[in-house]
Amino acid sequence: MLTLQNDRSQTTISLPTTEIPLEGLLAKEWLLTNGRGGYASSTVTGCNTSSYHGLLVGALNPPVNRMMALSNCLEMLIFDASARNIHDREAVDLATFEFNGKFAPCGFGGITGFRRDSGVHFDYEFDKCRLTKSIYLLDRTDTVLIEYDFKSLSAPAEFTIRPFVGMRNFHALQKSCSSLTCMAKGEGIGVRTHAGLAGDLLMDCPCAAFEADEQWWFDFVYRVNKERGQGFEEDLWTPGFFRTRLTCPGSVVFRATLTSGGDEGPSGEIDIDSIRESLVRGRNKTAEHARKGTSREYRILCDAAEQFVTIRSRQNDSGVTILAGYPWFADWGRDAFIALPGLLLSRKRFDEAKSVLTTFSAAADEGMIPNRFDDESSDAHFNSVDASLWFVGACFEYLESCGDSETFTQQLLATIRWIVDRYENGTRFNIHADSDGLVSAGDRNTQLTWMDAKYDGVAFTPRFGKAVEVNSLWHSALCRLARFYSNRNDEAARRYKDMADKAGEGFRRLFWNEDKQYLNDCIGPDGSVDSSLRPNQIFSVSLPWCPLTGEQQKAVVEAVRRELLTPYGLRTLSPADKRYKGSYTGSPQQRDAAYHQGTVWPYLMGAFVEAYLKVHDFSKKSKKDAANFIAPLLGHLTGDGCLGSVSEIFDGDAPHRPRGCVAQAWSVAELIRAWHLIHR
Repeated sequence: MLTLQNDRSQTTISLPTTEIPLEGLLAKEWLLTNGRGGYASSTVTGCNTSSYHGLLVGALNPPVNRMMALSNCLEMLIFDASARNIHDREAVDLATFEFNGKFAPCGFGGITGFRRDSGVHFDYEFDKCRLTKSIYLLDRTDTVLIEYDFKSLSAPAEFTIRPFVGMRNFHALQKSCSSLTCMAKGEGIGVRTHAGLAGDLLMDCPCAAFEADEQWWFDFVYRVNKERGQGFEEDLWTPGFFRTRLTCPGSVVFRATLTSGGDEGPSGEIDIDSIRESLVRGRNKTAEHARKGTSREYRILCDAAEQFVTIRSRQNDSGVTILAGYPWFADWGRDAFIALPGLLLSRKRFDEAKSVLTTFSAAADEGMIPNRFDDESSDAHFNSVDASLWFVGACFEYLESCGDSETFTQQLLATIRWIVDRYENGTRFNIHADSDGLVSAGDRNTQLTWMDAKYDGVAFTPRFGKAVEVNSLWHSALCRLARFYSNRNDEAARRYKDMADKAGEGFRRLFWNEDKQYLNDCIGPDGSVDSSLRPNQIFSVSLPWCPLTGEQQKAVVEAVRRELLTPYGLRTLSPADKRYKGSYTGSPQQRDAAYHQGTVWPYLMGAFVEAYLKVHDFSKKSKKDAANFIAPLLGHLTGDGCLGSVSEIFDGDAPHRPRGCVAQAWSVAELIRAWHLIHR
């Protein structure tokens, strides 16, 4: 029986392994994070199915410049190890690796249970022993501990742990032509790569002796990479193994740490009980807001939310940022500002919210907020028209949630006004306000909205000109500024109100499609109309100020509900559209072509739920309907994908298989926000 358990929520799912094929178990993943961009992740079988899986992926420049340091371990118990005839020895494997066409060894066959709390735990049962393997990722440091707790042992045995080293950029694959060296470090060993990457991997096992035995193992297969049309075979190097003799039940602890280089290495015993208690205390502290009266699913969501909140190193200190998703995304401005209300404000994490906003505000340039930071450096990228407007909205949400007017007026307001001024008068990518008061941006070669898929120079949903959600955000930002200044500065209040009124009038005239009874998606610079039925229009209703009439708002929500709503979020294009693609599969080009042409995005459920409740006056019936809308997503928390989190996307067609990143910040955040809207 396989179980997933969260220590705070007491939520458990049971998966009878005798009834679920191996293929099904390989689709269930786990994730641990350390608050600095590093993580550990694999499947509930312990077999890595993706090149992003690993027992230790560290961030050399938090939260970026991530290195896959320790891929996996080969653990083996050898009973009657003293027998002269090797055939008289009985070997038991814990690990599972996939090679071309086969699994070897097949340690998954001994797994009887899986649990996740402040660590992940695999229960094994064999004829001569019973043990639990636990993996803990330490907070704010790139260190992983693996504890092997032998509950019973009917005969003495030799236990070996052979670590497989990656020491590569986590986007890449390792090959046997790489140069890796091993050296003594403290009471353990250190591994260093000579591929131009900084950092040492330090490993030790206090109760075991290390024996050098350098080997390359070839052609590990990552099935997820293969499905995605990417390189899927990797060679891994092992410097040797740690060996100890077991004569009675007890605990063996292996430790691995990624450092920036020059560390003397680990030494001394590992107080695993104190470490475990510290992790549990930290986890419980961050979950204090999830009170007893809340649902189990909500408590799991709150636990998931914490995984995306990380530090960002700056020149002299560090701030807080939000990682967009695991395993491969870094911190993206648009994602951070959409996720901030659900991840932080709804949970009263105001200090972290303040740090996120000031971190991005400090990087503003030409009246624009970065859409993302580089994954290898601290360089900022500004290729977005909406990230800056989402930032404005998040700043006002922060002010309204905690009343911190000092931070708002002294650290955020100047940036907000700078954004509005430059969006009105012009900034990068031909972003400017036209004579109708609406914001126009880009050209046919740009991808500046969140529908930004581009491959080989082709932007699949370019949406240049006036995009509906961009101008919904623009109108809302102007309304918020007008209200803010209404009792503070009459001249500023009049200016922003006049701008808002002009933008609202232009919005109704250009975007409302009377024939179709919903909003056009985009208006081209030449006045051409893209009337594709897309979910972007839902923001015009969900945002605090809507320029539409009440009947128009209801019509927008109904059109989206009728053709775009699925159990896991909103489709990005109506299935009735000839460009619709219902499956996010195939090569990178095929997947990019489907990314916003029918693929379902869970994060859109937050805006839809809010819009649906608003047009139905938050009635009891509408709240019941909304609870039914999000129920499948709550069920996904303990289904396929990353157990305890929400995937980035799903197929547009049933059965809506989860795709993309296995844990996405705004998917979790907007589900939290939807829950609050329903249950407030």
